[in-house]
Parts: sequence; structure tokens; C-alpha cells
Amino acid sequence: MKLALTHANLVMSDHIVRDATLILEDGHIADLGKDLPTDGCTVEDLEGAYVGPGLIDIHTHADGEVFFTEDPYRAAATLLDHGVTDVMPALYFSATAEELVAQIALIREAMESGRARNIIGLYMEAPYLNPAYGCNRENNPWRDPVARERFAPVVDAAYDIARVWCVAPEREGILDFVRYVKEKNPAAVFSVAHSEAEPTDIERLMPYGLRLATHHTNATGTLHRYPECRSACVDETALYNHEIYTELICDKVGIHVDPYMLRLIKKIKGDDRIILIADAFVEHGPIPDGDLYRGADDINFDFSGEIAGSKMILDGPCRNMMTHTGASLCQVFKYASENPATLLGLTDRGRLAKGNVANLLVVDPEFNIQRVYHGGERIR
Repeated sequence: MKLALTHANLVMSDHIVRDATLILEDGHIADLGKDLPTDGCTVEDLEGAYVGPGLIDIHTHADGEVFFTEDPYRAAATLLDHGVTDVMPALYFSATAEELVAQIALIREAMESGRARNIIGLYMEAPYLNPAYGCNRENNPWRDPVARERFAPVVDAAYDIARVWCVAPEREGILDFVRYVKEKNPAAVFSVAHSEAEPTDIERLMPYGLRLATHHTNATGTLHRYPECRSACVDETALYNHEIYTELICDKVGIHVDPYMLRLIKKIKGDDRIILIADAFVEHGPIPDGDLYRGADDINFDFSGEIAGSKMILDGPCRNMMTHTGASLCQVFKYASENPATLLGLTDRGRLAKGNVANLLVVDPEFNIQRVYHGGERIR
């Protein structure tokens, strides 16, 4: 069956095609453009709504209420209803090797079941990060030196579905871990995360596939090499190296990343190297007192008052990025779909193009969701 979405404003990478039509067939985009014939199609009139590619969240732990490692089916379904047509559940370093292996098996089962079809792999925010950074760091079981006998079972369990592995490049012996992962999966991407690495630590891993900075400006150290003089650290290195994509958690009051900093990052990195993420967690600590946190109801806090990820689904960061930086619909769709697809080498999604998978999101000008299509099937 062919489906024609008519009177649509198509959000392309750098422009909008107004009053156009999308033809969907066999789960893919068969054609798109203006004045297309719709003979033989079931027609849905979008009445001038904006259509972009489905969102791709490469880094989130939960749907704001339940972890993927508790109920991957519920979390995946909630995200899909919000337009996240592809998601990579994130596993966290607070789990032991045995727990990580069990979590990997649970996600793999969900992927293979066909009942969580928007899960496309794993984001491994584990095991070897800097134990001084990140929420729940007091429960880090990976403080000991990097050891193959400890990490090999985790890598062996996940290598074919783990698309991104986070590392703290300053950890002694990390290169052995990186090489082991790369031998198992040459396409693996590495991300600098929970780290106080110096530029040279990070740049030596770039030839092995370090191309990402996890939640940029969050849980990273600031180096002071000389008294009263700030030197370059993780964040500056990510900004300096164009090859490195920067993840941003964009909450509505600008706690994770200050709005001025968001605008600075946008200016420096350009539209091709920003990736919006939700990084949703489940902690339920109270919002701290003070004007700074007024209205911060889309952020998770632990019971010590420390930030513990967000409560958001990715459509929220898209709206917030528009508010804080003046980003356009074209730009936020790029940050939340095209750029993550490009990072991961997903050539059949992330943009509106003939032949691509018909994962689509229909929104109004403020990025409020009207419809969601996954593989050409209307979900919402």
C-alpha cells in the first residue's frame, strides 16, 4: 500500500520545501517533492505541518520513569511515541561486570523480539571512566586498574550491538581496552566521558575512532596547570577538534549547559558536529532550593542535590535548543537526527531522502509533536 502525506512542509538539512508531498511504500520514502501524483495512494493531509526525520537518541538510560535495564519494552514504546524512532539505551559504570553482561542480554533480547524495534544498539557509558566524575560515582566498581580479564566478558557480550564505548583517556592501560574493542568491532565509536584528560590523552585515541564527547561540559574536569591560569581540558579539546561531535543535554532552564555556552558551542562546532541527547535517568531526588533551579522539573537530581541526568525525551531538548539558541527546525532536526545518523554510519535514515527508511516526525513550528511514523507505519 502506498501512503501519500500531502500539504507537508518538508524539513531538509538546510531548507524547507513547502506544500510538498511524501510518498511512502514498503516502509521507505518512495518519493518526495512538490506536485507529485497521488493516484493509487491512501492520502493523509498534514495541513501545513512540518515533517522531518525521526529522532535518533544515541544516549539515554530511561524514559524518565523507568530504566531500559528494568523494562526495555516500556521505555522504547514511550520514546517512540515522542518521535524517537531510533534509540541506543545507555548502560552505566555503576554496574559490575556480571550486571553489565545481564543488562546487555536483556537489551539484546528486546532488540530480537521485534517488540522494541526502535532499539538499534547500545551506548556503553561503562566501564572505564574517571571515578571522580558522574552521579552515583561512589558505587563505581571499576576503580581498579584496566584489566583484560575483567573487561573482556563485557566486551564479548556487547561488541556486535554496542555502537559507542565511553572512555576516560587518562586512565592507565585504556589503550589495551580500546584495541580489544576495535578488534572485535572495527566500526565502534569511542567517546571521551567522565574525564579530566589532557588534550594529548584524547587526541592519541582519535586514530582508534574517538569521535564523540559525552554530555559536553558535564562531568569533565578543569585543569589548572599554573596558578591563576586555566589550561585546556576535555571540553576545549572537543571544541578544537572538528572531528569530535559534542553531545548536549539541553534542559529548559539551562542547568546542564548554560544557554550562553550553548550558543558558544553552536558557533564553534557548527551545525554538523552537535548531537542533542536526552540522557534521561531515574533518581527522583528533590529539586534543590534557590533561584538557579526554579522550574528545573525536566532534570533528575539525586538525594544529595547533584544532577543525575534528565527526565526528558529527545523532543524536549529540541524545543529547548530552539529557545536557548534561536536554532531553526532545520538545525534541531540535524542535531537530533542527521548528525547522530552520520556519526554511526546509518546512511538510510536521519534525513528526508528517496529510499530512506520512512521514520518520520510531524511537528508544529515550536516542535510540538503531531504525528509519528516508524517504518512507514503511523504510531501516533
